[in-house]
Amino acid sequence: MENRDVRAELEHWIANVSDEELAADLAEMKKAADAGDDSAAVDAFFQDLAFGTAGLRGTLGAGTNRMNIYTVGRATQGFADYLNANFENPSVAIARDSRNKGELFVKVTASILAANGIVAHVYPKISPVPTLSFAVRDLGCSGGICMTASHNPAAYNGYKAYGPDGCQITSEAAKAISASIANTDAFSGVKTMGFDEAVASGMVKWIDDAVLERYYDAVLSKSVSSLSAEQVAEAPLKLVYTPLNGTGLIPVTTVLERAGITDITVVPEQREPNGDFPTCPYPNPEIREAMQKGIDLCEEVHPDLLLATDPDADRVGVACKDGDAYTLLTGNEMGVLLLDYIARMRSERGEDLSDKVAVTTIVSSAMVDALAAEYGFELRRCLTGFKYIGDIITELSDAGQVDRFIFGFEESYGYLSGGHVRDKDAVNASLLICQMAQDYKLRGMNLAQAMRALYEKHGWWLNRTASVSFPGAAGAETMRGIMAKLREQAPSELAGRAVEAVVDYEGGVNGLPSANVVEFDVEGGNKVIVRPSGTEPKIKLYVFAKDADRAAADALLDALEAAGRELLK
Repeated sequence: MENRDVRAELEHWIANVSDEELAADLAEMKKAADAGDDSAAVDAFFQDLAFGTAGLRGTLGAGTNRMNIYTVGRATQGFADYLNANFENPSVAIARDSRNKGELFVKVTASILAANGIVAHVYPKISPVPTLSFAVRDLGCSGGICMTASHNPAAYNGYKAYGPDGCQITSEAAKAISASIANTDAFSGVKTMGFDEAVASGMVKWIDDAVLERYYDAVLSKSVSSLSAEQVAEAPLKLVYTPLNGTGLIPVTTVLERAGITDITVVPEQREPNGDFPTCPYPNPEIREAMQKGIDLCEEVHPDLLLATDPDADRVGVACKDGDAYTLLTGNEMGVLLLDYIARMRSERGEDLSDKVAVTTIVSSAMVDALAAEYGFELRRCLTGFKYIGDIITELSDAGQVDRFIFGFEESYGYLSGGHVRDKDAVNASLLICQMAQDYKLRGMNLAQAMRALYEKHGWWLNRTASVSFPGAAGAETMRGIMAKLREQAPSELAGRAVEAVVDYEGGVNGLPSANVVEFDVEGGNKVIVRPSGTEPKIKLYVFAKDADRAAADALLDALEAAGRELLK
């Protein structure tokens, strides 16, 4: 925890804030603190909202540990200083999703960049993360910014920063930007100008529809489907889709319809953009609560597939009928299905996969190792965070080998099958998923049945992700203590099985950057991995179990999760 005078910070903000909504928030904090309850002020000011490779993310409100026009402005000044120090005539692409305050934050950001002599290319409407990554490279920008908090609850917003390669910024860039932010006063140290003035001067330019059209063309070019028009007509796909009140509606339906998938029923309550996410407090396609409206509609429409994209349309979730109920496929299962489908389609076309590269993370399913052995492609693993997958694509691109990359995925529902962007892309993934579902439909299976067939072929490689929350200032300290204890007093067994190795990624493993991750390798090819979230006050637990028998694998997974949760107490 930072050693700072919270009361002094509060008074400093009260003296300088001009925004009426934030001023009212501060007045409430002061009133409570004067009455002896300083908890709200401590949570708002105990630290600065950290700027890392994922940029900023936090709850909306007043304070240094909150997302507001002053923390956004301070971060933008730091980013501007970095860009001007490292690029000649820098420019930045900017986008936002459907979250509250997104448009305000975009205008504040563009105005500050303009005042620092940096041209800002701005999407005029809400746009998915992948379209921002695409625009950075398409327009030849020095960087990019997207206002999004991904799948977090409505109280959150965020500020994702990108480099000129369309990847989220490197750790070196993040450190340089953070250093500049630290030397910038949120009120007196930020250059700005009026937004309308910035537009009139040409320092803010609107991104036109031609960029989106080029993005759509790029996504459609990544299709690997070998189905003829006659086969598609024989097995037309019926789809229920929900954008979860986010940005996916137009890009997803546009791409699917251009690919001939037109029987799409959109969940009405979740169709329009809405930063309050009224039907799903946690708009995350990983969880059933967010998917429930779609499942309810499926019971009426009886589609082949339910598809859901998160608010910034970089993640996608899927459910389909399995017996009497709808089953949600996990991120790992969809990653395995898609990688198998892409490799199979390419193999059937006669491609040599021996020089192809697929990428996943250290916390993703080990089942992909079996696919690499079957099809012969190279499998690379990287740290958690799609930027590391994007970095590998950039390395291949720089070597003139971008066509070697065939697929990348992470267990948290992020997928990408081409180098057109350098972040996860739910629009690209939605097209692939639907075409894969068509292929399996012709073979008499839906995706749940297809996944079961892969398990029966390769073994039951099961995995589960659990999270334990540690909110507020005290929670941050508790998380640090837990990770330190795991390193100092590692368990010798978990769930009655010996821990054969402890892998501490903090020191760098297999050439990977340092990361606050501890892995326990358990006898029998099983694993438990512990990683604090980089964007939320929680520790994530990744559990992996393998057995030739489904029931035995399930039982072992439960036991390993219970043992893992004990480690977090």
